[in-house]
Amino acid sequence: MTEHRPGRLQAWTPLLFALVLITGMTLGFNLRDTLRNKRDIQAIIERNDKLEEIIDLINEKYVDTVNSNLLYKDAVTGILSHLDPHTVYIAAEELQGVNENLEGSFFGIGVEFSIIRDTIEVTSVIEEGPAAHAGITVGDKFIKVNDSLVAGVGITSEGIIKKLRGKQYSRVMLTIKDAMNGGIRNVPIDRDVVPIYSVDASLMLDNTTGYIKINRFSATTFDEFIKALKMLKGKGMQSLVLDLRDNPGGYLSAATQIADQFLNDDKLLVYTQGRHSPRSDYKAGEEGMFEKGNLSVLVDENSASASEILAGAIQDWDRGLIIGRRTFGKGLVQEQYDLDDGSALRLTIAKYYTPSGRSIQRSFANGKEAYANDFEKRFESGELTGKDSVALADTTRYYTANHRTVYGGGGIKPDVYVPYDTSRLSSGILSMLFSDDLKNVLWDYYTTHATQLRSYKTVAEFNQHFTGAEELLTAYINSKKGVERNVADRILKIPANRSYFLTIVKAQVARVLFRNNGYYAITSQQDVMVQKAVGLMREKRYSEIISR
Repeated sequence: MTEHRPGRLQAWTPLLFALVLITGMTLGFNLRDTLRNKRDIQAIIERNDKLEEIIDLINEKYVDTVNSNLLYKDAVTGILSHLDPHTVYIAAEELQGVNENLEGSFFGIGVEFSIIRDTIEVTSVIEEGPAAHAGITVGDKFIKVNDSLVAGVGITSEGIIKKLRGKQYSRVMLTIKDAMNGGIRNVPIDRDVVPIYSVDASLMLDNTTGYIKINRFSATTFDEFIKALKMLKGKGMQSLVLDLRDNPGGYLSAATQIADQFLNDDKLLVYTQGRHSPRSDYKAGEEGMFEKGNLSVLVDENSASASEILAGAIQDWDRGLIIGRRTFGKGLVQEQYDLDDGSALRLTIAKYYTPSGRSIQRSFANGKEAYANDFEKRFESGELTGKDSVALADTTRYYTANHRTVYGGGGIKPDVYVPYDTSRLSSGILSMLFSDDLKNVLWDYYTTHATQLRSYKTVAEFNQHFTGAEELLTAYINSKKGVERNVADRILKIPANRSYFLTIVKAQVARVLFRNNGYYAITSQQDVMVQKAVGLMREKRYSEIISR
């Protein structure tokens, strides 16, 4: 009798059924998720179709002609109005300018100019830039750009910038009136990369104290900062004043790279976290160039975002003094998403936190208008002009490395408070300093005394020997007529106003000769916040505040 044995297929049948069951369940779950995603996508399509349908109806049936692009833009603005104040839509025509500021360069010819009596006058030429190589000098006047007349036709700054910028290596033909001999010449210039510097100034305030001013954190800021720091250390710098006033922020990476130059070991500099963004820690990594030596960071109500990240890291690790006024209070991280039509959405994806764990974002619960008007509220409360007390929304206590108490919410509160100098806030003196009349007087003085002024080889030499400020003040008063002249004369007889006016006009002449280093070398002498920082770093109180 032959023994019956089951076949191979029959033996594996239970296992095959199990595999089929598991595969079916897996496919079922995946299909469910896929269908769910399809329903989500379908819902999105339906919403988009609804928007398109409404705009199409308006275009076809509305009583008047409308601009469809503006309707779409307003629709986007309406959506974003429900989000935070820093999530913004950037129109295609605005995006290039925004990106240029952050990237730190654009394509142009490399000059700075001022419009004096309806004529474009070159006030500065970028070293090694296209204009410099073509022989353009300070004082040259632009008559034509290509075939377009630009002198005496009421052209604006925006208009001339648009004509001078263009694609890299594209040629522009300038008709120039020469500053030296008054002759007319044609100058061809090939446009190329022109840097937008984010380090405004780097200079020695005295034999041992350096000063660096950063106006924003762009892609080139760290390299500019390192260059400045090396130069100052080579001149014997032992203490540093880092000026972040009026700095609105920029790239987080630039701020953390600079913070790394001040902090040692593996110290936490900042961390970010959001609902869809897991926590990311940014830590000090390399050996910094200024991990020792006294440090003061100057801040004010316009120091925001990346400026606050840097100031917060310095404060939380007790590495230096934060001097000035409470910062802006922007603790949100944006990521830019480019859209198909050339526009972009800058979307808030996370919050950032200082090393002690505090968020410094101020509340926007009362709406974007109230958020934007925060400066006025601070001024009215006296916070900007002498009241060294801030009612912080977040009263949670945080602690620095030396166990000093700090708070979150509403910005970085400085270690040393310095109010506005209210004598410099009067509308009278400010209108004078920003007037076309003063600009014309300054330029006339420069062109008349150009040979003498160019004989100054250093800012220090200019600062010591220049005596033209009083002459400029008199020339400005004489440029006025009737009642305006009497008002100007009365305002400038007030000692504080007169002193400030003389300092600024001297600094403006220094800027033409030595660029921003010249300007800040002069103004720093009467800058209350700078002088406060210099004085504290020479005193025992510096270490007492940090170690309190």
